[in-house]
Amino acid sequence: MAASLLPPATLAKKYPNLLHPFGAKPHAQRLIFRCGATSDGADDSWASFLDELKSSLQVGPSDTAASDAGAGATPDDLVTALPLDPSAAPAVGDMTNAAAGAANELLGVDASGAAASSDASAGAIPDGLLSALHLDASNPAVRAAGGALSRLDALTAGLSDAQRWALLVFLGVTWLYLTARPGVLSGAVDTYVLAPLQLALDSVLGRRSLKMSDFVVGERIGEGSFGVVFFGAVVPKNGAVVEERSGRARTSLQNDDRYKEKVILKKIKVGTVGAKECGDYEEWFNYRVARAAPETCADFLGSFVADKTKSEFVKGGKWLVWKFEGDRTLANYLNDRGFPSNLEQLMFGRALRGLGTLERDALVVKQVMRQLVTSLKRIHGTGIVHRDIKPSNLVVTRRGQVKLIDFGAATDLRIGKNYVPDRGLLDPDYCPPELYVLPEETPEPPPEPIAAILSPILWQLNNPDLFDMYSAGIVLMQMAIPTLRTQSGLKNFNSELRSAGYDLNKWRQSTRRRPDLQILDLDSGRGWDLATKLITQRGANGGGRLSAAAALRHPYFLLGGDQAAAVLSKLSLSK
Repeated sequence: MAASLLPPATLAKKYPNLLHPFGAKPHAQRLIFRCGATSDGADDSWASFLDELKSSLQVGPSDTAASDAGAGATPDDLVTALPLDPSAAPAVGDMTNAAAGAANELLGVDASGAAASSDASAGAIPDGLLSALHLDASNPAVRAAGGALSRLDALTAGLSDAQRWALLVFLGVTWLYLTARPGVLSGAVDTYVLAPLQLALDSVLGRRSLKMSDFVVGERIGEGSFGVVFFGAVVPKNGAVVEERSGRARTSLQNDDRYKEKVILKKIKVGTVGAKECGDYEEWFNYRVARAAPETCADFLGSFVADKTKSEFVKGGKWLVWKFEGDRTLANYLNDRGFPSNLEQLMFGRALRGLGTLERDALVVKQVMRQLVTSLKRIHGTGIVHRDIKPSNLVVTRRGQVKLIDFGAATDLRIGKNYVPDRGLLDPDYCPPELYVLPEETPEPPPEPIAAILSPILWQLNNPDLFDMYSAGIVLMQMAIPTLRTQSGLKNFNSELRSAGYDLNKWRQSTRRRPDLQILDLDSGRGWDLATKLITQRGANGGGRLSAAAALRHPYFLLGGDQAAAVLSKLSLSK
């Protein structure tokens, strides 16, 4: 087709000075136009050449179909420059532009066609929307979005307006469902993309190949139903021999300069019913939370199985390893008579000035509570319910961060992980009155993909995250009321609360113990009001108890004196 549009080869011989300057050799399929100044008499040559070029490009009847198929197409090597006015001696650039225009005129090409086609995708987006978003049509993102809309419009070209609206509504509802809590779409990305990537990365870093010989065990920190927690350290890579540590040697491990990298080790009890399963679930949830909400939990390093019996190691026993960020929990600080002032320096970086003791204590309690509720909001947003929130499962790092630990009782209700109806390993002092995270009649979870698809409906009907919020309310009461910090005081409180129908206002009126409520009564009783909305019966469809997101919008947290103090302390430390 392009060859049929070329002028006859006789033009090259007839106008050698125009088409073959500087003695260039003619080519049967290529025209080379001279764009520089011409010699005398060249103007007449240009005029006659233009006339003959026009006549030579006339399409005959036999070429109608071909010309229709190739309309608007100009061979790139046909014209490089033509003067528009033969009587003038134009400059090189002007001659080039004029020649392009002349060629387009000869071939019937609209000069605005190319620009129109290039802006077609951007034109799919209304100009009003672009101006409202302060975007330009030349923006690559706008062009991409416009192209997508154009393709969508092409796909739905055969649909009526009603069908198009129905399709749009369907796509919108599907998107809302997939992104609603606990996140079907984000869960699928986590399972099929992030989890394999984490496994590959951990394998490269050696986290999935930890060994018993990599660690040395220090002092014992605490013990639970299924495990014992120790302070530990990573054995140096320089081949130093590690001696057996016992007695005072274990206690001094934290201050031993030979061990630069300190860790927390948890030994899963061997022979205890349910301990192995609990340890496996805790490992799974630590990996899961590390991907979904890493700032809410301790930095998990991995696990290993002891290959022989030695000291605290029992052959075949599983150990979990975390990076050392602090070896004291909120329970340790609560048991100290100086609470909450013993956390003031840690929470805010310095002692607060210009405030009374009561106001400073209230700010410490609020800061701890804010961090706890924020962490719960994040894990609940991924479908995880901790089910064992209490001071001993909240580690306070050396930077004043409150992090969740001990996920052995946690459940991922997005896929039904670690959920068995009518069974729970719960602490009765912090357990809500409903006892179970889901109603007792809830059936066994279906296979994981089906459970994930149905999970938004389950969450909307039952609000299982409210289980943790009751426990958080008990933690708030313990921090604010000194008499509830002892085991006996907490049990007496729960007994009286049960008699009052889990109504804190009735408990306050009926109790004979005269609790100190000054911290909760500050700021017009905002702290007390929050406590009454957390420690309460869960009503139908989850009503009656605040979720983590709703709790953070409560006036108790909106008065951000604790946040202001934390920011000011950081500014003062940075100077």
